Amino acid sequence: MPCASTLKTRDAVSEAEWKTRVDLAAAYRLMPLFGMSDLVYNHITASIPGEKGKLLINPFGYMYEEITASSLITIDLEGKVLFNPNETYGVNQAGYVIHGAVHAARADVHCVVHTHSRAGMAVSALKCGLLPLTQTAMRFASIAYHDFEGPAIDLEERQRLVRDLGKGDAMVLRNHGLLVASADIAQAFNTIYWLEMACRAQVDAMACNTELNLADPEVVKRTEHLYRPEVRRPHGVLEWPAMRRYLDRRDPSYQD
Repeated sequence: MPCASTLKTRDAVSEAEWKTRVDLAAAYRLMPLFGMSDLVYNHITASIPGEKGKLLINPFGYMYEEITASSLITIDLEGKVLFNPNETYGVNQAGYVIHGAVHAARADVHCVVHTHSRAGMAVSALKCGLLPLTQTAMRFASIAYHDFEGPAIDLEERQRLVRDLGKGDAMVLRNHGLLVASADIAQAFNTIYWLEMACRAQVDAMACNTELNLADPEVVKRTEHLYRPEVRRPHGVLEWPAMRRYLDRRDPSYQD
């Protein structure tokens, strides 16, 4: 039976928002299961359907494994809290500085993921960036880069973040981590998962301390093209129901 806080939140939001809350909570729960969380830090944001300029974000202080659909906080693009089911916890400023900038600039983006994973940070610290060493990495052959400017609390950095991301769906934040901007939650999780796997494979390969085998540039270009969502299929459409079932078998409380 749903707890009181679940009923309170569900009664206060539309059906479309509740569905988004459940999917977003699922994405949060999946991140630690695949080694992509960082204690209580980082964020996944999703826009609320039919509510222009309104985003859902995690309460600062919750671990990803604690997040539920009813615990997510509603903010606007400037980080103002519009609805908070548990006022004990607020919002991390860096969350809306980075995420709000992308959501405001890109009407096609409805979910943004930012991580500080070990492999992501390692690649972000390499001058060469992400190399097209594997088929997985070739999907990101045109990945964007943004130079480190310190902790993301400066609102002026927003313009440069958006400029560097351009129309892309993934970016390496140098000396920092990874960023993904996608059309929906399913695509965002799939993209950050693949990007993380590409980074891990590169770190492993470079650790072997031997010559790296790079594919022909034309093959890399063709592979990247074939993985474009408009050529293949939107990333995550096939995988997301399986991810939800994966969670449901383990702990369905994210839906509360």
